[in-house]
Amino acid sequence: MASNTISLYNNQDSQAARWQESPANPHNWPLGKKLYHTSICASYAFTITFMSSVYASGYKEVMQQFHVSSTLSLLGVSLFCLGLAFGPIIAAPLSETLGRLVIYRISLLVAGIFIVGAALSNSLAALLVCRFFAGLFGSPALSIGGGTIADIWPPIARIRATSMFVLAPNLGPSLGPVLGGFVAENKGWRWLEWVGALLAAVTYVWALGMEETYQKTILRKIKKNEENDGSNTPKGSSGQTLHLLGIIKEWLSTTLGRPLVMLLTEPIVLFFSLYVALSFGILYSFFAAVPLCLAKAYGFDDGRSGLAFVAIAVGCLLATITAVGIDLWLLHNQQTHQIPPSRRPETILFPAILGSLGLPTGLFWFGWTVRQDIHWASPVCALVVFAWGNLCIFSSAVSYLINSYGPFYGASALAANSFARYGFAAATPLFTVQMYEALEPANATSILGGCSALMLPIPWILYRWGPTIRRISGRAITSEG
Repeated sequence: MASNTISLYNNQDSQAARWQESPANPHNWPLGKKLYHTSICASYAFTITFMSSVYASGYKEVMQQFHVSSTLSLLGVSLFCLGLAFGPIIAAPLSETLGRLVIYRISLLVAGIFIVGAALSNSLAALLVCRFFAGLFGSPALSIGGGTIADIWPPIARIRATSMFVLAPNLGPSLGPVLGGFVAENKGWRWLEWVGALLAAVTYVWALGMEETYQKTILRKIKKNEENDGSNTPKGSSGQTLHLLGIIKEWLSTTLGRPLVMLLTEPIVLFFSLYVALSFGILYSFFAAVPLCLAKAYGFDDGRSGLAFVAIAVGCLLATITAVGIDLWLLHNQQTHQIPPSRRPETILFPAILGSLGLPTGLFWFGWTVRQDIHWASPVCALVVFAWGNLCIFSSAVSYLINSYGPFYGASALAANSFARYGFAAATPLFTVQMYEALEPANATSILGGCSALMLPIPWILYRWGPTIRRISGRAITSEG
C-alpha cells in the first residue's frame, strides 16, 4: 500500500490515472457519502442566505427602537451582503491552497458567534458591525460550495447536483421573510437573529462528519502520512513552519487576487457575474419593495406580506425541476442516439436561455398588476415567474463556470461571481424604498425589468460563441469532452 501511494506522486505519467481509480478520490465515494456532503454544501448556503434576508422583516422595529431612517435600518441587510461579497475573495482562493474542510469548519462557527452578538446588540452600530462580520465569515460556503460539488461529482452528474445545490441560496433568502414576518410581529427583531443562530448551530452539527474533498489537499495529506510512516523521525517544528510559510506565500502571491483578476480578464466570468448581480440585486430589493407594494395596494400586514415570498420559493423549486429535467432530457437523448457522453459545456445554458425570458416577464407582470383593482394573486404569481427565471439563470451560471474552469479555478470563478452579485445586492436595499415611493410600483419595477431585458442576450451569445471564448482564455477548459 505504501509503495503504491508513493508512486502516485513520483510517477507523473500515471498520477492522473491512479487518482481516477483511488478510493480517496471523492468521485469514487459511495452515493450516500456524496449525497451527505452535497447536503452540507446546500445547508451552509441556505443558512447563510436565510440570515441575510430574515433581518428585513424587522427593519421597521429597528427604525423605531434606534430612531433612525429606513435607509440606516436596512443597512443590516446591505452590510451582511457586503460581507457576503468580500468573504469569498479571500476564502475561495484559500480553499484552493489549504483545502475546503478547514474553511467549512471555521466559517459558520464564527458567523454564528457574530449573529448572537447582533441579537444582543444595544446600539445600531453594534448591530450593523455584527451583521457585517457574520456575512463576511459565513460567505465562503457560497463560493466554495460549487467547487466542492465539482470535487465530488463527475461531469455526467454534476449539473443535477449543482442544480440542487444552487436551490439552497435562493430558498434561504426567499423563506427568510416568510418566517421572519411572523417572528417580528410576535417576538421582535432580536428573535430574528436568534432564529438564525439556532439554524447555524443545527447546520454546524450536521456537518461534523464532513471530510476533505479537494484533490490537491487529499494528495498532500496522503503523501505526508506515507512519508511519516516511512521515517522513524517525524518532521521537526522548523520543517512544519517552513511548509506553512510556503502555503501562505503561495496563497498571497498566486491565489489571493485570482477572483478579481478573473472577474476583469475572463469574459465568461465578467458577463455572467454582471447578469447574476443584477438578478440578485432585484431579488434583495424585493425584500423591502414587495411588502411596501402589497401594503399600499391591499393593506397587507408584515405577516401576510411575508407569505407572498412563498411564491418566490415555488419559483425556485420550478427552476430546479427545469434545470434537472433539461439535463435528464439531454442525457436520454445521448443514450437514445448513441452520442458520446462528452458534450460541449454550452448545453448547460439552456435553462439560462429560458430564464432570460422569464426574468423581465415576471418583473413587468408584477409592476403593472400590483394595484387595488387587480386581485393580489396576480402580482404574487408574477413573483413565481420572476424567481423561476432568476434561478434558471443562476443555476446555469454556476454549472457553466464550474464546467468551464474545473475544480482548480472553479472556486475562484464562483468567488468572483459571488463578489459581484452580493456587492450589488448590498446596494439595492438602500434606495429601494425611496425609488418605489417616488416612482410608484409600476414605473420602479419597469426600470428593473428594462435592465434585465438588456442583459437577456448574454446566455444566447455564450451558447453561440462560448467555445471560441474558452479557447482564447488562459484558464478555461477548452476541451468539449
